[in-house]
Amino acid sequence: MRDEYIREAQKVISDPNILINVVSRRVKQLRRGSRPLVESLEKLSPEDVALREVIDGKISYELVAV
Repeated sequence: MRDEYIREAQKVISDPNILINVVSRRVKQLRRGSRPLVESLEKLSPEDVALREVIDGKISYELVAV
């Protein structure tokens, strides 16, 4: 994962635990064949794609009280 993507994503989702959960769930979806929500001219890893999606506001999260 690229450090600059991590830093930028932390500006969007400041809680590291939530960021890890959001990115890991999205990585699983991408590895199972989901299409990326961002375009890139270079080949990105699924982790970097998920981080870019967070940075660009393409994916978000919702806290649910149980």
